[in-house]
Amino acid sequence: QVQLVESGGGLVQAGGSLRLSCVASGRTFGRYTMSWFRQAPGKEREFVAAISRSAGNTPYADSVKGRFTISRDNAKNTVYLQMNSLKPEDTAVYYCAADPRIWASLPTGVTQYDYWGQGTQVTVSS
Repeated sequence: QVQLVESGGGLVQAGGSLRLSCVASGRTFGRYTMSWFRQAPGKEREFVAAISRSAGNTPYADSVKGRFTISRDNAKNTVYLQMNSLKPEDTAVYYCAADPRIWASLPTGVTQYDYWGQGTQVTVSS
């Protein structure tokens, strides 16, 4: 099992930036596909970005492409989400997720991830 702890959320004005971090417990972090999801009030949890074990594959949701960057540091058991040019519609609780399985393509569905963090709030004011 792996435990995930997110940090880095907060309140920022539109156009600003934030960097989220997610630290994983255990010594097998490099074996997990990692992702970020978000959930706005009254909406379903949605995929934001994923990163493969070796960081060679990083799919993004269309809504964040070109503004957000996912990265990982396997030596630090940490995955990051750099968020630039933030918009009010980016306001949500952001969750880190991990999955050890090997998929034909990187998973982007909520049900494809076994492990979740507690979430960190990101609020973007207009």
